[in-house]
Amino acid sequence: MTTRFYHHWRDVPKDSWRWPNFSPAEIACRGTGSILIVEPALDRLQALRSRLGKPLIVNSAYRSPDHNRRVGGAKHSKHLGGIAFDISMANHDPAAFEKAARAEGFLGFGTYPRSGFIHIDLGPARRWGEPFPARAIPFTEDQPPAREHLADSRTMKGSGAAGLATVGAAGIEIAQDTLGDAQSAIQPLIPYLDTLRWAFIALALAGVGLTVWARLDDWNRGRR
Repeated sequence: MTTRFYHHWRDVPKDSWRWPNFSPAEIACRGTGSILIVEPALDRLQALRSRLGKPLIVNSAYRSPDHNRRVGGAKHSKHLGGIAFDISMANHDPAAFEKAARAEGFLGFGTYPRSGFIHIDLGPARRWGEPFPARAIPFTEDQPPAREHLADSRTMKGSGAAGLATVGAAGIEIAQDTLGDAQSAIQPLIPYLDTLRWAFIALALAGVGLTVWARLDDWNRGRR
């Protein structure tokens, strides 16, 4: 088992730290700042973080003997050996967390619902503590529905159609004014431009209607 001890976590060489979701300060003793790096333990902790896909808030990891006595830790606490971690359950479902931790090779589990954390260590296999009460609002495993991309949004399509048609109608009106001052040879085109202008106006109104309908439909479906 590869272990390294430093009197303060600031002494840990930056290029030797290979656990991207944690820092030496998180793993160090809260009382003295000293740190015992046990690579297999940190490898499993990082694997657990990757499996769960969200942060692990480390309340306590390595403890120096003096600090362990001050906080009332067990005489042979696994924290002394750098292979135990107390993880907050503020952002985790305790049952799902324990299942994932067991899958990553953690064997010792202590549950502390009043303090809001679970102790995990590398063994031997044992379990103690009180069960966590059921949450009033349990964590959901399903991801929320993905929002529409703006390019695919019905609202954006309706607004785009209305805007394009408005610009087209304005362009036709400008063209009419321009042709009205042109030579008589192109005068017959003017009535057709007037018809095209009204067609653009109708398209703009349809786009506005589509936008309103899409927003109301999204509201009813909970997309807002």
